[in-house]
Amino acid sequence: MSALKALRQSRKHHLGNRAVKTRIKSVVTSARAALTTTDTERMGQAVKTAAKVLDKAASKGAIHANAAARKKSRLMLRLALKSPSAGRPSAETSGPAQ
Repeated sequence: MSALKALRQSRKHHLGNRAVKTRIKSVVTSARAALTTTDTERMGQAVKTAAKVLDKAASKGAIHANAAARKKSRLMLRLALKSPSAGRPSAETSGPAQ
């Protein structure tokens, strides 16, 4: 491969990755903003959308898989702290029957 072709590809990939990273930042920011509200449905939907965008970016190689997992984990933790019922089984269904 010629150096000129490698340069063209590098520029093309850079522009694509930059667009993906901008999308990640905006979605994560809107998810964090949604977590400050009291609307649990909106919080859950925003975190779900952010997780989807992060997973897609990681699968395309725009960001590292561990970075996506870390961001998702932090959002999920905030969601769990804000809405105890989101994503957790109820006390009646969890644990062994007694």
